[in-house]
Amino acid sequence: MKIPTNLKHKPVFLVEDYDKIDGHNAWDSDAKGLTLGLAQWNDRGRVDISGKVWRHTGEKWSRQSEELPITRILDLAILVAQSSIYLQDAYRYEKFYDPENPSVEILGLQGGRMEVQVDTENPKIDEDIILFNDTMNKDGDLIAQRYRTLKRLLDELGY
Repeated sequence: MKIPTNLKHKPVFLVEDYDKIDGHNAWDSDAKGLTLGLAQWNDRGRVDISGKVWRHTGEKWSRQSEELPITRILDLAILVAQSSIYLQDAYRYEKFYDPENPSVEILGLQGGRMEVQVDTENPKIDEDIILFNDTMNKDGDLIAQRYRTLKRLLDELGY
């Protein structure tokens, strides 16, 4: 399915037929494509790059299509990776986290801090963190394949 180019988000790089490789939704996903391009919220003299997930209902392009700034996409990737690292040793805690110290890691970004924490305000965190961990383990092959691809690309970039 062709990604629209007549909308405010202007694709520069794209992945069509994303629905065929969309994790557990592969071959049955409404996410039909991914693009990196010029953000729809660009103002005069300011250009931002954004990523967009293009959703299609089967009849029309969905309003649930999502556009994110490129830095947020990378921040989400950082959050996924940091969460995976944390969960490797979470078995040490009775509840898979320390209720007295929910801090996971503090990462320096832009002279500030990305403070990753377990969400102890979630009233079902004790159950949800176990479900999250079980799902990460169950999806290990899907996630590992993407981590390896990302690592290879970051190595090629010199990072």
